[in-house]
Formats: sequence, structure tokens, C-alpha cells
Amino acid sequence: MKYIFLVILILYLTAFVIISLFDLKKVRGFMEFSVAGKSQSTFAVTMTLLATMLGASTTIGLTDTVDQIGFPGIWWLIFGALGLILQSFILSEKVRHLSADTLPDLVGKIVGKPAEILLALIIVISWIGVIAGQLVAMNSLITFAVGKSSRILFIIVSLIVIGYTMLGGQLSVVKTDKVQLCIILGGIIISCIYLYLIRGGNTSDVVNNIEFLNESYRAKNLFTQIFVIGGVYFLGPDIMSRNFLSKDEKTAKRSSLIAGLMLLLYSVMITFIGMWVKYNVSPDQLGETSALMYVVGILPRVVSIIMIFGLLSAILSSTDTCIINASTIFVKDILRKESVLAVRITVLVMGLLALGLALMGRGDIMSLLTGAYSIYTPGVIFPLLVAILAYGKREIRLWIWLLAAVSGGLVGIFVTPLLGMGISLVLSLLSIKKMD
Repeated sequence: MKYIFLVILILYLTAFVIISLFDLKKVRGFMEFSVAGKSQSTFAVTMTLLATMLGASTTIGLTDTVDQIGFPGIWWLIFGALGLILQSFILSEKVRHLSADTLPDLVGKIVGKPAEILLALIIVISWIGVIAGQLVAMNSLITFAVGKSSRILFIIVSLIVIGYTMLGGQLSVVKTDKVQLCIILGGIIISCIYLYLIRGGNTSDVVNNIEFLNESYRAKNLFTQIFVIGGVYFLGPDIMSRNFLSKDEKTAKRSSLIAGLMLLLYSVMITFIGMWVKYNVSPDQLGETSALMYVVGILPRVVSIIMIFGLLSAILSSTDTCIINASTIFVKDILRKESVLAVRITVLVMGLLALGLALMGRGDIMSLLTGAYSIYTPGVIFPLLVAILAYGKREIRLWIWLLAAVSGGLVGIFVTPLLGMGISLVLSLLSIKKMD
């Protein structure tokens, strides 16, 4: 399988480079490069939104979580789907109406420039960890596919991803996301069908252990994740970046709703794959292999190849989105420029920083992502939500709003995310000026 994988990998990455070269000619300015001209249809926005969400954490990471704690692992994606659906009904049209290019740009319009810079710094710093988490997953996948660790191949693939993102920007990301999403969903659907309808096994234990709380996942975990994870899907920078690409308010709203509903269906499939492993594979059989990688190893060769590239697509679709979004935020909201060249240079620098972090092996997928979310969610979600809902009706006291974001983020990362969110909520509400 090693040589088949390498041949298909070359063709796969070549296709994305070709797409980026075509888009290179279409990039006439900052708007085309960074927000795909703000002209994307419901279909395009829904596809790129789903591809962005289905990354390392929601494939490899989630099946490992389910294998460890059982069916309650599904809550990660349920909360994500609910966050998207709530966004559709509460925020999508309001956010798109403000015509911002980035989430910090939005904050700058409704709160002030200092708030824009603060949010930009939080996102840029946190998202290096998010990108590194995706690359860690990609390294594990490449190691599995070729049968041994290959740092050179990992670095080459990472540089190609950084390269096509540099060339075509959001225009290329949106197009490659469509291809990648089809491969992701195809691999997951075929694998689920194979495990339960062809391979069989101990499926009765799977059905008998469908539970939403257990000893490994208690009400406390449920309460924490509904805010920490749901908050990122409700008002996260990568999720909201897809809103900015849409051609109008209705497109943004429809896309979030459709993506949220589809994410619910996906959550069931990926959770049942993890449950099959939990009740059909012993810890000794699994060894140090991740649950989803074990599944790939027992699939028929053709299906296995599809699944491998489905997982690779999941990782790359999230990685390129994170890199282009964080780089655009750094240039527009911190450097205060609208320069395509500056964004391209930043894509290279941020990509290399994340690659270095991944090569150093600092943390697994879920710890890197959860760590980033523990900074962002407590510090940003409630202050941002309050500011958006108050915009046009009440004024915001800037210094209290900034205190809400800073204190919430610090408490979230050093104490607990839930307490950080509580502090940021109280302070952000206090930042609203009373009516005269």
C-alpha cells in the first residue's frame, strides 16, 4: 500500500497546486485573496464550512475519545452542530450585514480599534497551536500509510500545503475544500457501512452502551463542553470566516443551518466507528495505534486508500483554512495593511512555526486544540456576542470590554474555562452603557 499511497499522494497534491496556480491569475487584490471576493454561493459556503470543521479533532481525535469514554464522546460534535444552528438564527445575518473581512475587523467596527487588536492577538497566538495540532495528525497519518516515520515526507507535504495556500489564498481554499469534503464523507460513510454490515462483530454491545453520560463523562464535563466547544462553533474565527465569504446575509444564514444539520448526521457516523473499535478491539490489539487508524488497517485495500485520503483531506481542509485566516487577521488587524504579499509572507511564517511545533512533538491533537480553545472561548465568545447584539442599540465601554476579554482568557487558561466564561460574561454585560 505504501507505493500506491505515494503515487496517489503526488496526484492529489499536484491537483491542488494546479488549482492554486489557476487562482493565482484571478487574484487581483486583497478581497479576492483573503475573502474570496465575498461572492460565494450557499453550496460553496456550506461545503467549505463543513470541510473546515471536519479536521483532525473530529476524525482521528474524536474516535480516540469515543474509544476511551464511550458514546458520550459524541457531545463534542453535537455541541458544535448546535452552535452552528444557533449562529444561523441569531448571528449570521447580523455579522454578514456589517461587511467585515475578519472577526477582529468586526470587533473593530462595533467596539473599537483596541478591541480589534486584542482579539487579533488572541487568535493569531492561539491558532498556531490549532495548526500544529492538525500537522501532528497529518504526521501520524503519513507514518501509518508508509509504514514508518518519515520526517522528510511530512515536511514536503506540509510545505506544499503552505505553498498552495500562499498562491491562491481563499479562492483556492474554497475550491479544494469541495473536493476534500467529498473524499472525507465518502471515506467515513463507506467505513461505517463496512464495519457494521460486512465486518460485523460485537455490535450488540455497541447498541447496549449508547449512553450520554457515564463514569468517564459526567454532567460537569457536559456543562463545560457546551460552552467551550459550542462557543467555538458558534462564534469561532474559522467558522465565522466562512460567513464573510458569502455573497449576502441570506446565504450566510442558510449555510450555517445546513452545515449544522449535516454535522449532526456526521457525528453519529464517526461516533459509531469509535464505538465499534471500543467493543471489538482489545487494548492489546490496538496498542499505540489510534482507533481510526486501526479501522483503516482492517478495511479492504481500496476502501482503506479512500479512507486514508479522506482523513488527509480532513486535516488539510482545516489546516489551510486556519493558516489563511490567521495570516489575514495578522496583516489586516495587527499590521493594519491590506496587502496580498504581506498575507503570503505571513502564511509562510505561521505555517513554518506550526510545522516546527509539530516536529518538536509538543502535545497530541486534542490537547493542542483544547488548549487553544481554552484561551479563545472564555476570553472572546461572550464579550463578542454581547457587543454584536448591542450594536446599533447601546454603546460599549471599551475599557470594561477589554477587561472582560483579557480576564476571561487568563482565567480560562490558568484556572478553568467555565469560570473564565462566567467572568467575561459579567464584565461584558457591565460594559453596556445604560440608556439615558
